[in-house]
Amino acid sequence: MSAVLADVGAAVGAASAATSPQAIAAEAAPATAVPSAAIVLLGTGVVGGAFLKLLNTPAAASLRLVGAANSRRQQTDLARLAERNLREQLRASGAARDDTALLAALDASGAAVRVIVDATASTALATRHAEWLARGYHVVTANKALAGGELPGWRALQSALAHGARYGDSATVGAGLPVLSTLRRLRHCGDALLTLEGVFSGSLSYLFNSYDGSRPFSVLLHEARERGYTEPDPRADLSGEDVARKLLILARNAGFALGCDEVQVEGLVPEALRALDTEAFLARLDELDGPLAARHAEAKARGNVLRFLARLNQRGRARVGLAEVPANHPAARLYGTDNQFALTTTRYHTQPLVIQGPGAGPEVTAQALLGDVLALG
Repeated sequence: MSAVLADVGAAVGAASAATSPQAIAAEAAPATAVPSAAIVLLGTGVVGGAFLKLLNTPAAASLRLVGAANSRRQQTDLARLAERNLREQLRASGAARDDTALLAALDASGAAVRVIVDATASTALATRHAEWLARGYHVVTANKALAGGELPGWRALQSALAHGARYGDSATVGAGLPVLSTLRRLRHCGDALLTLEGVFSGSLSYLFNSYDGSRPFSVLLHEARERGYTEPDPRADLSGEDVARKLLILARNAGFALGCDEVQVEGLVPEALRALDTEAFLARLDELDGPLAARHAEAKARGNVLRFLARLNQRGRARVGLAEVPANHPAARLYGTDNQFALTTTRYHTQPLVIQGPGAGPEVTAQALLGDVLALG
């Protein structure tokens, strides 16, 4: 019986793969049919994999994936791209990575809307965004390295946008929460940002929403890592650099031309642990416990809690780091991996405009990418 069930399951799986929206389109449409939008996906990791799943839903029926690549291999064959196990295929087979061939596939699609989706965290790829935009390709990205990197890169991005291609960046901050779109709309209407404050990291939100002094911080950090809330090396989260990039993206979209060196970052990794390899760092996590326990006790004695906050004032002063907030502060009432963005503007002055919700997770990040792609049509 188990063998029969296995055969039936395999048949159902094969039928499911063959009847995905992309597979149906690949079989039913003439080879010369022109899609409304053609996509090349760079990065098939956690977020890229979630994006591939969304491409196999009715919402993406008007889109055609014409190329996909991880860091070493790529695929441009339409039939292979339509298969549900594309991500696994690329781990084992495919042509050697060649961005020229990927762009040629976009051009050969004949689509008026040609989109490069960057689902990586690669700085090298981010530096090419401006070039791609200048060549007429739309870029949709979760990669913060350009918009949240050095100021010349941000300026190059703004210059490239003058050529008419569009930059979809909803996934760079808040995993698709309507933060950047709201900020830009307010500015377009003549409003101006006065202050910005919030919790911009899902992993750090989870850690400090959970940390009440009853268990060592290192134990919570181990659990967060096991659940996939942090990067494999948690220093990527604990350093505060990712939060600083998000703050720079928001500040620059609000009209503050800040450089990286103008954001004061107070990370949580002691100097002695910064140069270690990942395994050595993980073996010494308990060295974080004493200092954080002391800060927690001091905050609790004053009726406050600890939160990892990003702050920007109207003079352009920006800071990222651990802060005490009172129990009635908006950030004190967060849950799980929630992000929160409190915007005080010339028109939202008495009370800030607060945007809050899940700020981490591959599914919501991938949805933000898909939303930006669909908005190009």
